[in-house]
Amino acid sequence: MSKKRLSVVVTRRLPDAVETRLSELFDVTLREDDAPMSRAELAEAVKDADVLVPTITDTVDAALIGQAGERLKLIANYGAGVDNIDVATARQRGILVSNTPGALTDDTADMTMALILAVTRRMPEGMAKMQKGDWTGWAPTALLGGRISGRRLGILGMGRIGQAVARRARAFGMQIHYHNRRRLHAETERGLDATYWESLDQMVARMDVISINCPHTPSTFHLMNARRLKLMKPDAVIVNTSRGEVIDENALTRMLRGGEIKGAGLDVYEHGTDINPRLRELDNVVLLPHMGSATLEGRIEMGEKVIINIKTFDDGHRPPDQVVPSML
Repeated sequence: MSKKRLSVVVTRRLPDAVETRLSELFDVTLREDDAPMSRAELAEAVKDADVLVPTITDTVDAALIGQAGERLKLIANYGAGVDNIDVATARQRGILVSNTPGALTDDTADMTMALILAVTRRMPEGMAKMQKGDWTGWAPTALLGGRISGRRLGILGMGRIGQAVARRARAFGMQIHYHNRRRLHAETERGLDATYWESLDQMVARMDVISINCPHTPSTFHLMNARRLKLMKPDAVIVNTSRGEVIDENALTRMLRGGEIKGAGLDVYEHGTDINPRLRELDNVVLLPHMGSATLEGRIEMGEKVIINIKTFDDGHRPPDQVVPSML
């Protein structure tokens, strides 16, 4: 007798290659359009599915998990961050949670460097001139930015992505500094030629560029608050490709408008798509629509990790990327 196939519900459209493979392996329900599921649709999905495949735009909180049927045994998140899922409540209900670590590391690190260059070299201002037809030719003093070689880069969060940023920044001649919950092993630190700062305040006050690469947790919410932002040098810039909640967006906006911080490059925002409108008015800010991991290769790799987690679970084993509360 053939084994009954797992019922898998996917909450968003995924690359064709991923959806096709899911369909081959499981009894999968795919999304017809790319709009996020409503709360009611999510509640209906968890009632009968064996596996839910949400994305970072889906809030899988205690209330939603409380509506899950007895069949739901795995939440295979399509994404590395799991702050959209109440992992502790899922664990209490006997539901495993997995994620897709590592798949987006290089893509996000690439985008971090792109933002550093875009802000320090004033690329958006140059692009705006070209699009408006305002460029009258080269001039010795026009749109002068700053070189990044020799500048101090302070990385907040030295996990996979933070280290990938450090490797790229070293190739550009930047000096690497970092603050992390735990200090790196000495060999790793030497390999990155990185200086560790136990005090985030002391590091922030001395850096030319701050890169946010830590996850959003209760302890990192507004880690870069108004007081800490004020410690930054007036000619420093800040970039964030991690989670918007790590920075107090209103405080950052005020300081950028007041010239207390030189510039910012943001790919994520404190309130999702509800961005402070004053940020859009600033010439010294580069805003991107959460594109850090937006490569076809990265999205397919994330899907492959989701499939491996589900298939391993279906075979009666622990998913290789299982998330437990102690990891958060």
